[in-house]
Amino acid sequence: MELYYRSPIGIIEIRGGVRGVESCTFLRGKKTARWLAAETEARLPAAPAALREAYRQLAEYFDGRRTEFSVKLNLDGTPFQKKVWARLREIPFGQTRSYGQVARSCGRPGAARAVGGANNRNPVVIFVPCHRVIGSDGSLTGFGGGLWRKKWLLQHEKKVLAAGA
Repeated sequence: MELYYRSPIGIIEIRGGVRGVESCTFLRGKKTARWLAAETEARLPAAPAALREAYRQLAEYFDGRRTEFSVKLNLDGTPFQKKVWARLREIPFGQTRSYGQVARSCGRPGAARAVGGANNRNPVVIFVPCHRVIGSDGSLTGFGGGLWRKKWLLQHEKKVLAAGA
């Protein structure tokens, strides 16, 4: 099943089932925001609990009321990818880490590129905050949703922290 969340930076499709959220991605395509909003309103009451909770937590995140997530995830990936995704979830709200730092935290100091590959395959943006991973020189690199969204998300988190959330 899927739900659609209309965020300030685009429509987010949340997919999953009773076992948890399997994907959360920025939607690309021709569906209109109005249609998606109506579709989600109709589906929300019957959606699995994990999807309803993901929808609620995204709304709180974008409203500046949530800095941590507790959504039940059901992720499919290699053991290394899952390890990277777990480390990404440990990066505090409003902070960043380099690919090399994440690689070292995974016990693989020379695996910065592999961390980049795992980031690229992250099926649940925002809940697994791959936007918080940057280049070793502080540059914004690689984000499937577009670098402009990565920049927006990082600025959003800094604003929320500055406001005292």
